[in-house]
Amino acid sequence: MTEISSDFKGQTVICTFEMTPATAHELMELLQSAYAEVISKAPGFIGAGLHMNDARTRIATYSKWRDRGDYQAMLRSPEMIERNKVINTLCRSFEPVMYEVAADF
Repeated sequence: MTEISSDFKGQTVICTFEMTPATAHELMELLQSAYAEVISKAPGFIGAGLHMNDARTRIATYSKWRDRGDYQAMLRSPEMIERNKVINTLCRSFEPVMYEVAADF
């Protein structure tokens, strides 16, 4: 389980995907596969969680990395470039945003 803590000094990334209910399960399966086979094995990866809303129109991923450069290197890997091309065909949009934890409760 990935812990959320305001004293975490690494990089937190929250990525949101917008899709239709018709592509939701296929997109989630591709994301789970990417995390299991590539992302979780990348240097600097700490942990992640994948979430889908009840309407099956949005997926959010939360991941923790040792630092920003590790996350960026994973995105630039040939394997992830190819996977993201396929993922892009199943959603209207996806946006990764880098955050710092401001507070935890």
